[in-house]
Amino acid sequence: MINVGILGATGAVGQRFVEQLANHPWFNLSALGASERSAGKPYGSIVKWRLETPFPEKIAKLKVVPTSPKAMKNVDLVFSALPAEIATDVEKEFADAGIAVFSNASSHRMYPDIPLVIPEVNPEHLGLIDVQKDAGRDGFIVTNPNCSTIMMCCALAPLRQFKFTDVRVATMQAISGAGFEGVAAMAIYDNVIPYIGKEEEKMESETLKIMGTLKGKKIANAPFKISASCHRVPVIDGHTMAVWIDIKEPVDKLKKAFRDYKPPIKGLPTQPAESVHFFDEEVDRPQPRLDRMRGNGMTVSVGRVREGVRFMAMGHNTIRGAAGASVLNAELVVKKKYL
Repeated sequence: MINVGILGATGAVGQRFVEQLANHPWFNLSALGASERSAGKPYGSIVKWRLETPFPEKIAKLKVVPTSPKAMKNVDLVFSALPAEIATDVEKEFADAGIAVFSNASSHRMYPDIPLVIPEVNPEHLGLIDVQKDAGRDGFIVTNPNCSTIMMCCALAPLRQFKFTDVRVATMQAISGAGFEGVAAMAIYDNVIPYIGKEEEKMESETLKIMGTLKGKKIANAPFKISASCHRVPVIDGHTMAVWIDIKEPVDKLKKAFRDYKPPIKGLPTQPAESVHFFDEEVDRPQPRLDRMRGNGMTVSVGRVREGVRFMAMGHNTIRGAAGASVLNAELVVKKKYL
């Protein structure tokens, strides 16, 4: 078993990490990092568990430690659920101390030597780990993308063969994406908020890196344009999006591509049986309430493929789009023997 820790273990994504790792077959959750005021206290006594799944009692007595390499020196890797403004320096400290960092934060995603990875889409980008090692870093950082970016890129992966040049997307994003305290009840009830800070910019920049090509020690961005409009809606979990893409092929060809899609990875514990589930006949799917837990929350669902080309995509934002994505990245790194 590989000893792992979580940075920022009490927040929305931190709790998802605990959920994902409590009974993991490869990883032993041995360190939980949080604020100094929580250090030394049992996790069960300080966390306000707000997930729909039962609290993992085996973790309750594990004492919280500060988020520092010294306090977590016995772990081989850490998963970061830290806010971006804190993650920048803290994650670098861990990587410089020889600890592998798998980050859900946006801080390092666009650094040229740090891989921004979705295992089903661009596993070869893990080659940037060697670039970090060559620069003298003892550990390394691997990032997963923004939650809505993950859903869209997973949905685009089966269509890469068609050489599109223009993508447009409108998202309907769940309130859990803003954290437990992120959206006031009176602001979102009976409402749609047509703006999410920095979300559109993340989708537009991250997608080009993810769908780009590793050439030597650098990523050459994908040669297409993307335009995003992001909106917060009164749904608890599950980001839904409408995607328009300039593919001239008949719709039947696209449907076949979704049906036949096989991701370039296999044999990872968190990987679902279907990375992309395609609704061929159902005209009203996917829906967050019905489909977000498909594949234990790790499957992206696609439907309503129409002339234009237009389709809908949906996935669980705090599992597939956050903690689960980071855990899957770590599994891939272990399988590829970077650890």
